[in-house]
Amino acid sequence: METSESGSAVASQFSYRATRAAGALRSAVARLWHKRLFRFLLLGIGALLIAILAFWLIFARDLPDASALADYEPALPSVVRDMNGEPIYSYARERRVQLQYDDYPPQLIRAYLAAEDKTFFSHHGIDFTGLVGAVIDYASKIGSGQRAKGGSTITQQVAKNLLIGDEYSPTRKIKEMILAYRIENALSKQQILELYLNQIFLGRNAYGVQAAARAYYGRDVGDLKLHEYAFLAILPKGPSNYRPETEKGYARAIERRNWVLGEMRDNGWIKDAQYREAVAQPIGASRNQGAALFDAKDVDAGGYYLEEVRRRLMERFGETEEDGPNSVYSGGLWIRTPYDVSMQNQVRDALRAGLIRYDTGKGWSGPVATIEIDDKWRSRLASTFKSIDYKNWRVAVIISKQGNNAQIGFANGDTGVLPASSAQLGYRKMGVPAFTAMKPGDMIVVEQSSGDNYVLRNVPEVSGGMVLESVQTGRIHAMQGGFDARLSSYNRATQAQRQPGSTIKPFVYAAALDNGMTPASIIVDGPFCVWQSAKLGQKCFKNFSGSGAGPQTMRWGVEQSRNLMTVRAASQTGMERVVRTIKSMGIGDYQPYLAFALGAGETTVEKMVNAYAALANHGRLMPSKVMDYVQDRHGKVIWPEKWRACDGCNSPDWDGQPMPRFGAEGREAMNPMTAYQVVHITEGVIQRGTATVLRDLGRPLFGKTGTTNGPTNVWFVGGSPTLVAGVYLGFDTPRSMGGYAQGGRIAAPVWKQAMKPILEKMPKTPFIAPGGIRMVRIDRRSGKRVYGAWPDDNEIKPAVIWEAFKPETEPRRSIRKDEMEAQEAAARENAARLRAQNNRDSDFLQREGGIY
Repeated sequence: METSESGSAVASQFSYRATRAAGALRSAVARLWHKRLFRFLLLGIGALLIAILAFWLIFARDLPDASALADYEPALPSVVRDMNGEPIYSYARERRVQLQYDDYPPQLIRAYLAAEDKTFFSHHGIDFTGLVGAVIDYASKIGSGQRAKGGSTITQQVAKNLLIGDEYSPTRKIKEMILAYRIENALSKQQILELYLNQIFLGRNAYGVQAAARAYYGRDVGDLKLHEYAFLAILPKGPSNYRPETEKGYARAIERRNWVLGEMRDNGWIKDAQYREAVAQPIGASRNQGAALFDAKDVDAGGYYLEEVRRRLMERFGETEEDGPNSVYSGGLWIRTPYDVSMQNQVRDALRAGLIRYDTGKGWSGPVATIEIDDKWRSRLASTFKSIDYKNWRVAVIISKQGNNAQIGFANGDTGVLPASSAQLGYRKMGVPAFTAMKPGDMIVVEQSSGDNYVLRNVPEVSGGMVLESVQTGRIHAMQGGFDARLSSYNRATQAQRQPGSTIKPFVYAAALDNGMTPASIIVDGPFCVWQSAKLGQKCFKNFSGSGAGPQTMRWGVEQSRNLMTVRAASQTGMERVVRTIKSMGIGDYQPYLAFALGAGETTVEKMVNAYAALANHGRLMPSKVMDYVQDRHGKVIWPEKWRACDGCNSPDWDGQPMPRFGAEGREAMNPMTAYQVVHITEGVIQRGTATVLRDLGRPLFGKTGTTNGPTNVWFVGGSPTLVAGVYLGFDTPRSMGGYAQGGRIAAPVWKQAMKPILEKMPKTPFIAPGGIRMVRIDRRSGKRVYGAWPDDNEIKPAVIWEAFKPETEPRRSIRKDEMEAQEAAARENAARLRAQNNRDSDFLQREGGIY
């Protein structure tokens, strides 16, 4: 009870004292309020608080986080590397190369400090002295037309370029200063300079000093000289003011560059001798757009290959920043490819030579394209992005025609003369000389003859595609999809759907081999007809020669590409089995119609090459690939998804443990013994069949020619135990190539020209038979087993050969009874064939394609 009363007394006393103090404060404020100075002071404090709040609301509230720059990742181009790891190309809409601070030479850094911010290392984001000087300088030059010096520090420029943008507003400068102060608190001076030197725009589509060094001088920053550093340092103020290719720009560049050199001397960063030597130098920058971001050899040869890589990357990762962090044009990817420059050159040159060889003497195929001719014809021509990388040929446009001369122009602004006498090729579509058919606006291909005179050249209208692939890995080392990717990016090696003709036959016979036949099986090369329906009637097939050869071995039928034997084997095997085999090899998904056994279905060169590579790989089908792996900007492998890093596999880190063994890649698409049998049979195509043009290469090769109905396409696909290549030629809009056109005459020589120099660098190795295969001596013509004689490797068409059989399928030793029964059966079949020929009203040509 006493405690409660004591507490109440304390509380009452405290309340009394508080009330008394508040009353005293009110009295004091009331007395002071009548004084003017006190009222002004109070109002000033209130106004200051309101101003601070307004300043924060207007300028600082919505500013981006400056500390985020520590993790800033700029948009970077994606770089393609070849099979040796050398950079060969970049996918970029802007020139950008990111370097570390230590990669920049000290003299280059000093040049930029002299030009932009010589007190950079002493201020804290804002140079107030420089700012006041810039304001005074601006006021003094109003109306003079002279350029006032800027007041922004390098840190402010980083804030503008990376955080708030370049759009003008009355508050932007204040926001720049606030952000500059925050950036200085968040990043070191070296980090700020690194951001600046990597991101500043310096003209010629170059962002960053390294990209500009390549654009203006074709060299890396570490290879430049003092006067070149000084020139690059003047460009942030406005690259268009200092264009070295114009007279005024060059003069301004010299003046400004020398000023920068003087500032470097005055600040003690270079000596007088260095200054005098540097100012005596010319600008020295190239007059054009400069070099690529890195040195690359023969990159133009791989136009189709690199476009195919780009297309597949975009399907997987997207194109721009909006598509994700690993997009092609901003993700900074590193793409390792199996691209081989030497092989690509051989493939490109061989296909071009084959196209020109076929096209020679057929006249002018017409203009490449047509544009409008006015005073902007140069930009119109350049915007077509059409050019050509062949000998000294150039793409030009007809500007005007006067009498027997035509004035032509080029994308770089050069002009020339095309005399009528140099354009007398016949125009195929009109039957008149090319010069007569030409009109202003037509884009043509020409070659310089002398002085300003040019001669007309013709880009072949016929086209084609070729692919070269490694057997064991599926890696594509070379790819050519037409005459020149700069004229047409349509890739006929991967995008053109074409009938493969007789190149499909090995897979038809593979199905037959899996269904009980052998390479020595006898198949009749004679008339073969099928009843389709009451409406369609009977359909009959023919050989290219129009006649049959009677009973022959399967091997002979493949070597000589006999259609009647193929459709008969397909019929006996069952087309369901045949199309299942074709699908399993990745060629195509076809209906079970006999026409598809002769190559009537459509596929691509890439798919055919990949399927033939599987034959040489004992039936194991590897996915064809133009990319080995893809890394993000930090070096992490992001494709393929199942990529497994081998930590500790490097020699210095090896702890003696066994190397990991990964499962086999690909899948078994065909019985290994069947695949070898097909390869062994198609070796005969080169030795004594339809591709004997390749025989003098003098090494184990297999392959098959193909010619489609018309003929509209000609093919050859084949290779060695390590490399397989395939090529087709034909018109983009299918039409007849002429009666003489056959795969062995047109396509095989292209294959030979491409592969001969490539194969010469490789050892001659035979095709290795898988376990279980039995090699048996066979009479080549009859298919019967031979016991006394031995094969003669020196003969082109030996009577006895080694033939490959699966276990227990080789021919038995023949006896007299067997021979008599075989003769009687053959006689009965011949008699039936003669009766069928006499009773048949007509003989229909198979028109679905692929019958040669």
